[in-house]
Amino acid sequence: TLPPALVGVHTVIDCATGRPEESVKAVDWEGKVALIQCCQAMKIQKYMFFSILNCDKHPNVPLMSIKYSTEKFLEESGLDYTIIRLCGFMQAVITQYAVPILEEKSVYGTDDQTKIAYMDTTDIARLTLSALKKEDCPSRLTFAGPQAFTIQQVIGLCERYAGADAKVSKVPLWQLTATRVLTSFFQWTVDVTDRMAFAEVLSSNESFVAPMQETYAELGVDASQITTMEMYLQEYYSTVLKKLKEVGAESRQGDYYL
Repeated sequence: TLPPALVGVHTVIDCATGRPEESVKAVDWEGKVALIQCCQAMKIQKYMFFSILNCDKHPNVPLMSIKYSTEKFLEESGLDYTIIRLCGFMQAVITQYAVPILEEKSVYGTDDQTKIAYMDTTDIARLTLSALKKEDCPSRLTFAGPQAFTIQQVIGLCERYAGADAKVSKVPLWQLTATRVLTSFFQWTVDVTDRMAFAEVLSSNESFVAPMQETYAELGVDASQITTMEMYLQEYYSTVLKKLKEVGAESRQGDYYL
């Protein structure tokens, strides 16, 4: 089905990845290899691939290893490519923390000091298009948000703008590691094990952040126009709370009482 989909296509922007319930190997490796090979055959003029910052530093983590292997495969493909390494998405904060806190449900946290420079996907798309418009677009770029946050800091911001206290269930790193080892013994939980290995990376006191001033200048983007985490969460909560007031509703454990 890939060749017909690429007829008349000039540029491929590859931002696909497997869902939590899907195989990392099948989607993020076998699927990518098939797509890149098809792009070679169809003479695609530009291929843009989204990877993960520091993926080359974690060869024992399946998702990170596959991302890095895909980067190397793309480099050897002969295609005109740009690899964009990302730190994290602000949108993920909504489902993991913002909504549960508003609905008075538990959120999972750790005591580690891992920092992630989350970025709004809208800004990522805008930067990507700016890079695509450049005739001398670099083969490698890194996109990072204006500021890096720990999980505790993200939860604190959600509490501030939601006007509610979070119910935090802290998961020790040793428990995460033990669970990953246990699930690795069963074939039907291999994909779960792979995802948990990636979760361990995000609980390793590592910083997923990169300087962006040169990138903004190179792409002709005004840094002041990039959404900060505070702006993003404030807008989200103000919109949601306004809607609740309009219908005269009050959030209680996911139910709304009039």
